[in-house]
Amino acid sequence: MKHESPIKRRKSRQIMVGNVPVGGDAPIAVQSMTNTNTCDVDATVGQITALQDAGADIVRVSVPSMEAADAFGKIRERVSLPLVADIHFDHKIALRVAELGVDCLRINPGNIGREDRVSAVISACRDGNIPMRIGVNAGSLEKELQRKYGEPTADALVESAMRHIDILDRHDFQNFKVSLKASEVFMTVDAYRKIATQIDQPLHLGITEAGGLRSGTVKSSIGLGMLLMDGIGDTIRVSLAADPVQEIKVGFDILKSLRLRSRGINFIACPSCSRQNFDVIQTMNDLEVRLEDVNESLDVAIIGCIVNGPGEAKVADIGLTGGSPKNLFYRGGKPNQKLDNANLTDDLERLIREEIARKKEQEESIIARSDK
Repeated sequence: MKHESPIKRRKSRQIMVGNVPVGGDAPIAVQSMTNTNTCDVDATVGQITALQDAGADIVRVSVPSMEAADAFGKIRERVSLPLVADIHFDHKIALRVAELGVDCLRINPGNIGREDRVSAVISACRDGNIPMRIGVNAGSLEKELQRKYGEPTADALVESAMRHIDILDRHDFQNFKVSLKASEVFMTVDAYRKIATQIDQPLHLGITEAGGLRSGTVKSSIGLGMLLMDGIGDTIRVSLAADPVQEIKVGFDILKSLRLRSRGINFIACPSCSRQNFDVIQTMNDLEVRLEDVNESLDVAIIGCIVNGPGEAKVADIGLTGGSPKNLFYRGGKPNQKLDNANLTDDLERLIREEIARKKEQEESIIARSDK
């Protein structure tokens, strides 16, 4: 079931965050943020490595002090993933991490003080080819805008962003991306839609402080999904009060559902009912855990009975239809063999991994022939 996404993405200029292109025709990047104490270098490196293993393209690290900046430098030496330093107020921290190899600064020019300080940070970014991310949050709007609008609104978020952008414009600095986040879905979506028509820089999407794993996933999926369907968004972060690795998994699931990017197995599974001929829910839970290491794209249909099973299996790379006394396994849309329930999960894992290996061999063969 291979189809191109019908989504037409907004045209934006492209910037580079380390070796990851953001904007233009680049794939939508998925990122997360560490929640370790940055000064605990080992713990932070460990979390970044876990995020990289989960598929993260970019990781943001909070740098609230000069001590944390020095720790950031040690972290930078030990990981290969592009790192964004999250900095507020103190321009000296920004200058320090610029020296230490930061790949992007998340910093709002308007809150770091005098014009000479802003100029120093911009100069450091220009010299090091370091992009910035202007990050506007509903919870930290400027007091003047709070008084003007009475409460956070989409227009207030956009006005705040444009104020910071104006500072960069005055310094002829265009190497930046922008985010406008709120915990309220409609406000966030409205703000992004408005600013998308006013600038051509890449947009970093997120619903901030979205909630725990379940509620935050739902809220982020709705908000980000609405914007991505509009073609808006060049990089995303799903903000969850949960293990940051879950943010990467949910982010890829959102992109996968919209055919914008694929990583790992796309499971098509029925919710199960009394017609099921094997335990669909347990089988799915086991397969998802066992196959977490798979990065290759594969459509796998796991359907408990013959009502929808054959139809789903015929359009997937691999499919299983519940049957009695044995279940019917499909490969490439055609019946391949029968599997009983006794070793069903083991057999499915083996067959899925065999299909992945077979596809890899085909791709390598095609590449080898094209090189001749």
